[in-house]
Amino acid sequence: MPINVPKQLPARSILEKENIFIMDTERATTQDIRPLKILILNLMPEKERTETQLLRLLSNSPLQVYVDFIHTKSYQSKNVAESHLKQFYKTFEDVRSQRYDGMIITGAPIEHLAFEKVDYWQEITAIMEWAKDNVTSSLHICWGAQAALYYHYGINKDSRSHKLSGIFNHQLVEPTCKLVRGINDEFLAPHSRNTDIQISDIMKHPDLVPLDQSEKAGPFLIVSKDERHIMITGHIEYDATTLAEEYKRDLNKGLDIHMPTGYFPDNNPDNLPLNRWRSQAYLIFSNWLNYYVYQETPYTWD
Repeated sequence: MPINVPKQLPARSILEKENIFIMDTERATTQDIRPLKILILNLMPEKERTETQLLRLLSNSPLQVYVDFIHTKSYQSKNVAESHLKQFYKTFEDVRSQRYDGMIITGAPIEHLAFEKVDYWQEITAIMEWAKDNVTSSLHICWGAQAALYYHYGINKDSRSHKLSGIFNHQLVEPTCKLVRGINDEFLAPHSRNTDIQISDIMKHPDLVPLDQSEKAGPFLIVSKDERHIMITGHIEYDATTLAEEYKRDLNKGLDIHMPTGYFPDNNPDNLPLNRWRSQAYLIFSNWLNYYVYQETPYTWD
């Protein structure tokens, strides 16, 4: 998939070096095709890294995609330059008059807070409510998934005694679901969170379907029956070294943190970790774009 991104976006040069198909606006406008419009609400602190991770995964299909990034107006991120936000980001007020084929809501390092205590919770709920009429399908990642389950379905999170961090095995329980077409019956997925969603709460809800199970990590993929919401409880977009960097960061803070499970070769944090979830990450994103966005969205919005 050619990703239509601004020439100056830092992620562009990284993706081009990886031979990812990048297209600028000038070339995109010469093609007689309507690109999918995807809105990304980026709540992660290291926004430039998350931009690269998500754009990489959105690249793996023949569809053309146009991406808008938005950030919260009610909270100012401390880990990104104001100039970067001004150049590449909009706010909800800037886009609320538009309609989008798909939306992604990322994770956020605020799991220890009750949802209503989050500084930008009212802004998040306004965006999720707006999306009901203005977005064909939304994909929610980690805290974004928990927020969607709470807001749309009344399912709350449970705190953990220790952070869940590592690579965990999952078994498909709904292998015929469109989202997991092409994925092995067992697959690996990265997790990094301090809270859980209980599988029993998902299974009891009449509007939700868990697609997998894991004894240690719980459900990873949850789909609403109307296909409007995809919830990913982990971080399938992470790079190979992201969990290692988080682990070392937490150690330097003096936190009581466990080494990521099943992550470092030979269980030695001095060894460089390998990306063992890349193929399923690409499949999940391309399946979402194809089956839940492209196949369902109208060619022209009324």
